[in-house]
Amino acid sequence: MKREIIQTLDGSTTIQLTDWDECYHSKHGAIQEAQHVFIKNGLSLFKNREVAIMEIGFGTGLNTFITVLESQKMEQKIDYVGVEAYPISAEEVKHMNYVAELGAQAESVIFEKIHESNWEEKILLKENFSLTKRKQFFEEIIDENKFDLIYFDAFGYRVQPELWSTEIFRKMYQALKPKGVLVTYAARGVVKRSMIEVGFTVEKLAGPPGKREMFRASKL
Repeated sequence: MKREIIQTLDGSTTIQLTDWDECYHSKHGAIQEAQHVFIKNGLSLFKNREVAIMEIGFGTGLNTFITVLESQKMEQKIDYVGVEAYPISAEEVKHMNYVAELGAQAESVIFEKIHESNWEEKILLKENFSLTKRKQFFEEIIDENKFDLIYFDAFGYRVQPELWSTEIFRKMYQALKPKGVLVTYAARGVVKRSMIEVGFTVEKLAGPPGKREMFRASKL
């Protein structure tokens, strides 16, 4: 499948799968989307406490990198697991301009380490931030009561509906601790119905730039 590096409307880059007309991040702003969906409506709910996070769709490492930066501001201890079946290439990593666009040159080594670290190995990115990358299909996830927060950032329902199935959301529900939260950019009715079917309480929130709505699902 043909892949191209494109610039999104906030200046940050992403990868476009041209055959699907699908991108790893929003064309309206990769960084803006990550900050709105995963930080503002996810991580910010867990201030002043330790947080275990699982990211579904590790991709470019943007969500991980922004979470590292935010954890330093909030002085949070974070145990982060990124799940990805098809890692991006080292050449593609070079074209991701998140360090410059976030004004995070002092942390450039952290972004490099995020991608250069071994898969299936837990490492310390910062004293308060550990990362484990798992090369794994989403349907293979078997964690139970392990995470406080899930970033659900799979490719869209239009191109991969199987990643948004009731079976996948049942695995997400099981992986969360009681009172855990899942956030995603998606806001389709079929996705909401699958979430509710497995036990989630679902909120519809204002979406990131270019998208009217998004979902936050809670395990009560």
